[in-house]
Amino acid sequence: MEWSIRLVASASIVVIFLILLFVMREAATLFVGKSATTTQATSTGAPTADLAPESYNPDAEAAPASTEPDVYNPEAQDPAAAGSQGEPGAPGQFIYASKNPKYPEIYNPDTGLLPTDIDEVVEETASADTLAEQSVLSKLGGDAWQPVGEIPKFGVKPLLIGTFKTTSIAILIGAPLGILAALYVAFFARRRVREIVKPAIELLAGFPSVVIGFFCLVTVASYIQDVTGAPYRLNAIVGGIGLALAVIPIVFSIAEDALSAVPKTLREASLALGSTEWQTAYRVMLPAAAPGVFAAVLLGIGRAFGETMIAIMATGNAPLSSFSPLEPARTVAATIGSEMGEVVWGSEHYGVLFFMGVMLFVFSFGLNAITELYVKKRLIKKFQGQ
Repeated sequence: MEWSIRLVASASIVVIFLILLFVMREAATLFVGKSATTTQATSTGAPTADLAPESYNPDAEAAPASTEPDVYNPEAQDPAAAGSQGEPGAPGQFIYASKNPKYPEIYNPDTGLLPTDIDEVVEETASADTLAEQSVLSKLGGDAWQPVGEIPKFGVKPLLIGTFKTTSIAILIGAPLGILAALYVAFFARRRVREIVKPAIELLAGFPSVVIGFFCLVTVASYIQDVTGAPYRLNAIVGGIGLALAVIPIVFSIAEDALSAVPKTLREASLALGSTEWQTAYRVMLPAAAPGVFAAVLLGIGRAFGETMIAIMATGNAPLSSFSPLEPARTVAATIGSEMGEVVWGSEHYGVLFFMGVMLFVFSFGLNAITELYVKKRLIKKFQGQ
């Protein structure tokens, strides 16, 4: 029996270690992929842009590059040669031909107008090229998350701000409610009530996240908007309330176990000295179980930080660099969950998502390690009088 338990435990550790290696390997492509492509282009003597030909048949001979810019209808005649025939914008008529090769398109080609200042356009294009050549770390430190576009932006700042907002709201709501509920069940509730309330709250820990998210999306969002007058129906407050519903069972369960583990002699001594039940619970029992309660709060933070479905459905899922709780937010976990299924394998966007997965893993693992190796050991030493 003992060897089977060791075997299962060892297999679990190996699986977790392999998952971590896989995630770190995929995230490493973000840093080594670009350098490998540049090295290959340098060794072959070809520019980096030529590594991905645009033609459908790579065996065919490359067509000579045309010096003339693209037009809307290349079969139409130039208005200078054909004269003014028909109304502007008629089918088959020449629309627009750019005179600036670095700015071949405009927003509305039907106007046939060039930009007012060609020099500004060239400078903007040059700055865009410089932005595309920036290092990965500088891109991650940006203020915008726009992974899809001609010049993708992978700034994680709005994602971290959104995660901080929703997690803070969830802990500010869930931690006090969970701790107070644990105090009631541990010291004030009758035995029959305790046997019903504790399992019922612990069952909420296994409640499907999508159901909580749907509840916040349909009911909580409308109520919060009516009360606060928020301009957005889905915002960080709604997401924080949804995450709090997922945090409360964890905080309650661990805090109640910590309070119940405090020696009964402390409670009896406090009551014998004339303290009330509430004074005993608040000033004696809760400080004695403080390390365990703190561990419950840390685990609640880890749950709120890594929750995905509730964050996708209830926060508005918009990457905004705003600390206002009345504006939509987007978390790191929600970004990974919503974009991983559609990302191009091996792309820079793919590597950034796995890099954020490593961030989540390190943060969650760090919280769990602090809880297990420091807080609980301190609790045990405190109970043993060391």
